[in-house]
Amino acid sequence: MEQDEHDFEAFYRARTPALLRTAYLLTGDRHLAEDLVQDALARTHRGWRKLRDGGNPEAYARQVMYHLQVSRWRRKRVTESLPGDLPERRDGRDQAGDAASRLALRQALLTLPTRQRAALVLRYFEDYSETAAAELLGCRVGTLKSHTSRGLAALRKALPDLATEGMFR
Repeated sequence: MEQDEHDFEAFYRARTPALLRTAYLLTGDRHLAEDLVQDALARTHRGWRKLRDGGNPEAYARQVMYHLQVSRWRRKRVTESLPGDLPERRDGRDQAGDAASRLALRQALLTLPTRQRAALVLRYFEDYSETAAAELLGCRVGTLKSHTSRGLAALRKALPDLATEGMFR
């Protein structure tokens, strides 16, 4: 039992930053992303023994995040806007030159409908296949392609400077 807790704690410390980045891209809000990751990790903890012995805990946690987020989109929602920032990487590189591009891209992503944003995150950030992304979003592959195409078109229109650099090919 103690070893299970130690293993989960090591997983938690190692993978939480990556899960937070993904959750932020799905939700568009730092606080909602933290809530999403917390819920996903709680569910991962419940099934830790099975996952540790024969599963992939990170894949399970990400799958839980996607399913929770899709469920939240389907619920009737109250409009709220909480400003948040994407956690910065601490890899020693100077990213000051990319700051304006990142902020512009973030703002443009937040203007997209949630389904388009999710399609772009799954396809281009998480590198899911069309079939897997469509399954996670609970839609057909054609619908996913439409969301992706419309989202990319909107980003190209909103950010013509980044589009000419080849960012949205």
